[in-house]
Amino acid sequence: MKRLILLSSLCLSLTVSVTAQEINGGPVNVPTDGIVDGVYLTEHVPTKRMIPYEFVREADVTWSKRVWRTIDMREKINHPMYLPFDKHYVSGVYVRNSSRWSLWTILRHHIIQGDLKVFSPYNPYQFDMLDGDQFKYPIAPQPGGNYYTDSVFRGEVFRYLGKVGLQSDIPLSNLDGEDSMAVINGVLQFVYPPADTTWVDSEHIVSYHIKEDWFFDKERSVLDVRILGIAPVVYKYDEDPVTKKKIIKGTEEKFWIYFPHCRYILNNYFVYNEQNDANWMSFDDLFWKRQFNSTIYKESNVFDRQIESYRTGVDALMESEKITEEIRLFEHDVWHF
Repeated sequence: MKRLILLSSLCLSLTVSVTAQEINGGPVNVPTDGIVDGVYLTEHVPTKRMIPYEFVREADVTWSKRVWRTIDMREKINHPMYLPFDKHYVSGVYVRNSSRWSLWTILRHHIIQGDLKVFSPYNPYQFDMLDGDQFKYPIAPQPGGNYYTDSVFRGEVFRYLGKVGLQSDIPLSNLDGEDSMAVINGVLQFVYPPADTTWVDSEHIVSYHIKEDWFFDKERSVLDVRILGIAPVVYKYDEDPVTKKKIIKGTEEKFWIYFPHCRYILNNYFVYNEQNDANWMSFDDLFWKRQFNSTIYKESNVFDRQIESYRTGVDALMESEKITEEIRLFEHDVWHF
């Protein structure tokens, strides 16, 4: 009996250790081997399989409407996407939460690892063409490469993950107070400190834009929706020439990600549940169940224009609600006899 108990304990210890090492998703409550930070090992979300979309034939779609939405991170219902923050300190140290990550932290981590293909929000050869939501301009490393091993990919994708500041014009000084110099490409030159690198962190994300299709599938007799793409949005700044303070001049999309590919990753990361710590779902569940608040800023139209081009303020919000109501009325009218 004692031998059986000992064997069972050993198997449990090995299971916890192996599971912690082979987890394919985000943080789990196993800080070290054999230690579980809680009553049980939270392995359901990090190891679960993604639910595939239902197959849809073109002949079965009798009606569809394409819309673009903005998910505002200032709204409380959207805070599970926004928090907790990750942070780059001046020293270069990058700190993330040990138990769960924000949506931006997840996307950034897997872009750097080379798991997610990024699409530029604009034409790289014609910057005024903002048609990146059509997934026309991919940025990806070589097969098997990532941010650290592929220098070409690193140079391209960094423009969307951060920015490099101006190079200092003051050379480095050694301990004797003399300007330090070095031979660079056979020429004796001054050595300058590296330019300041500014990364985009969770707190910089203002909102997320999503592109989605609403459609009626007559084969299943349902009005369904599919998210096609997601894009993080940040503020654009200008500097006041007198006070040197930053002035917000608008927003910009950092990049687009094809959402069906993104689901394989979001499916294995926790989302905080304010009501029950034992019932945390995944980010894929959050989007599948549509547990977020958003407003429509564009619908498919003959002019290919956004709502803000012909409505402002409250009128733009009312126009967004009008489009939402049209989709609801269509579903209602289908079943109205």
